[in-house]
Amino acid sequence: MSGSDPMTSGEGRRPREETAPQAVDSRVDEAVPFETPDLYGAYPRLSDDQMAHLAQHGRRRAVDAGDVLIREGERCETFYVVLSGSVAIVEGYGTPDERLLRVHGPGRFIGELGLLHGQVAFYTAVAREPGDVLVLSMDQLRHLVSTDSTIGDLVLQACLGRRALLVGQGAGFRIIGSRYSPDTRRLREFAARNRLPHRWIDLETDQEAEALLRRFGVGPEETPLVIWRDTTLLRNPGNAELARLIGLPSLPADNHRGDLLVIGSGPAGLAAAVNAASEGLSTTLVEAMATGGQAGTSSRIENLIGFPSGISGAELTERAVLQANKFGARISLPAEATGLRPQDGHYTVTFADGSEIAARAVVLATGARYRRLHIPGIERLEGTSVHYSATVYEAQQCRADPVAVVGGGNSAGQAVLFLTGFTPRVYLLVRGPSLAAHMSRYLIDQVERHPRVRVMLNTEVTEAVGQETLEELRVVDSRAGQHRRLAVRALFVFTGAEPHTEWLAGTLALDDRGFVLTGNEVQEGPAPEVWQSQGRARMPLETSLPGVFAAGDVRSGSVKRVASAVGEGSMAIHFVHRHLGHTAAPGNSDRSPHTRRKESAWLA
Repeated sequence: MSGSDPMTSGEGRRPREETAPQAVDSRVDEAVPFETPDLYGAYPRLSDDQMAHLAQHGRRRAVDAGDVLIREGERCETFYVVLSGSVAIVEGYGTPDERLLRVHGPGRFIGELGLLHGQVAFYTAVAREPGDVLVLSMDQLRHLVSTDSTIGDLVLQACLGRRALLVGQGAGFRIIGSRYSPDTRRLREFAARNRLPHRWIDLETDQEAEALLRRFGVGPEETPLVIWRDTTLLRNPGNAELARLIGLPSLPADNHRGDLLVIGSGPAGLAAAVNAASEGLSTTLVEAMATGGQAGTSSRIENLIGFPSGISGAELTERAVLQANKFGARISLPAEATGLRPQDGHYTVTFADGSEIAARAVVLATGARYRRLHIPGIERLEGTSVHYSATVYEAQQCRADPVAVVGGGNSAGQAVLFLTGFTPRVYLLVRGPSLAAHMSRYLIDQVERHPRVRVMLNTEVTEAVGQETLEELRVVDSRAGQHRRLAVRALFVFTGAEPHTEWLAGTLALDDRGFVLTGNEVQEGPAPEVWQSQGRARMPLETSLPGVFAAGDVRSGSVKRVASAVGEGSMAIHFVHRHLGHTAAPGNSDRSPHTRRKESAWLA
């Protein structure tokens, strides 16, 4: 921040007394010449009516120049609206690397996505001059977001936009590591998939890396490092350690018992958690990597009912997470399930860190991951210029170079259209003779019409060429037998899907590709004796174990679409209620204080 900014240290000064709400100032429209202009709807100005509505729930507070409202690295527990004066958003406040990110004047609110999820702040909010702010607790804000659709949509859209801008500005923590290091790639993927503001400093090419290593007295062999605020240094942390630093929700400390455990937080898992928690079931949702699953990485989902202009996977995910939290579901990540066993009328699931959770019913919604491409030269390029998702994180690395996408389904089509915003040319390589076999018509029309897209049918990749980064692809036209080279600098792979069900082998019945069998498709499971006491037939979506259900992409025979995954996740809860109706006993369930007892309306 420049020396002309009128700030002083707010340390040690007690804020002036908070008072009861008063009429909102008419100054909300006053001009603030140094205010950051609104970008992409990320910095909206609340209307007089919206300010008045918020004032009914909050309280007015006077602030002096230099008063710190939100401090970087601490949990966001308060929602502020600027009534008069202005508030600066600063990274590295009080350090030599202090940087002014933006300034908000009257009518704007302070906060971004972490505010809604209880994460720590990636910035400091400090008053630039004397003024007044409106203060609401997070409970009050969450109530308003969930009950007032106008304010809720405005706040959510702005928070999503602000998080994206923070990521684009390189705010947040820094990852120092080699592009060739698997652990560096792991940390970068975890941060990107969870939409965490961060900046990668390449050990090989970034001059800042050497200076930082000297400052902290560590050698290159100790990388990757995570550095935050020049006060926190983590040496090659696990994903869970990084998650705790940022404030992502962790597994319960005790051996928690509840009604339902949902494993996987894609559309199916989130739908199951929302429906279960809203109907009074004590619900825990666990996720190994990031909420949203593969759908969360989609730039635009256009065939989901209710969203005529489309919705990004990130926004769909955040809306669902807010709904699940609203109804009292516990969400924990990263939590990788490693085992499932019946025990004392419950199912106990073990996790990679040794912890366990027990529940009377389980919904498996772990989805599927894109199949890796096995061709010469590709392994050393994975994570640097060969990718299995297409988000802003990967697209920004293309640096305006031509890229190729392999695959003929909707995910490939969505990736192609998204990447055209970053690169001059996108090659879509499809093994089959037509896009119509696996891609929706609306996507085909857009892909074929786009001037930056070249579709190459009957084409297979035979080799990836490049030492440090991809330099070219060697491909063959399988129909004509013609070989050619494509000068591309990144490859995005969306070829089929593989379920993450190795941990269930021998426990549940799986098909020959590893997907979970359910309903009438289950002929005989690994433990048929467990059905003898049930007194009922297997239900749709139920696996070879009673009370264990599968929904979404992980289920054998499922339709690989977001809408169908949401439907299956919701429908699974109907069958969970029916199962619990057979097995429930009074007082046999530990319930969260945030949930309410309620029978499913579907059972009426």
